[in-house]
Amino acid sequence: MIIFIIILLILAIPFIAALFIERNYTIERETIIDKPRQEVFNYIKYLKNQEHYNKWVMTDLQAKRANHGTDGTVGFVTTWNSTNKNVGKGEQEIKKIQEGERIEHEMRFEKPFKGTSTAYLETSSPDGKKTIVKWGFCGDRTYMMRVMHFILNIKKMLGNDIQTSLNNLKLVLEH
Repeated sequence: MIIFIIILLILAIPFIAALFIERNYTIERETIIDKPRQEVFNYIKYLKNQEHYNKWVMTDLQAKRANHGTDGTVGFVTTWNSTNKNVGKGEQEIKKIQEGERIEHEMRFEKPFKGTSTAYLETSSPDGKKTIVKWGFCGDRTYMMRVMHFILNIKKMLGNDIQTSLNNLKLVLEH
């Protein structure tokens, strides 16, 4: 009986912890690219280019994709549908562009889970020759998403994936 109670308490920890985790989350990573800011921005504003650096897109280049609108402009939507459980199904829409500075996307996920997040890429230049690219995700988490974030350490996992994508971007643009 004591073992059963201990197991029950252990299983309850993520559900209790989720009550104290903030609803809102932000995950950011950055890198420095040895290219001028406008050149970097002109590359990252086109969603099609993510095939060359985005870890998630590169996971299944055979996923069914469709595009609607003009890439690199507000309102452009790209959709994906993959049998790979790590890719799933969803769409990404360019919601806002501050030319040369920031591009915001709305990410709408259908599989493996439903959810909506905001993703953004920001560029700044400390010296005109190099560009700092900051990539972030933010949004609201339901109670069950907070449980999942606690169990899977999503912040660390997503952060690592963002950093991998930024490292890929750096390689693509510097070579």
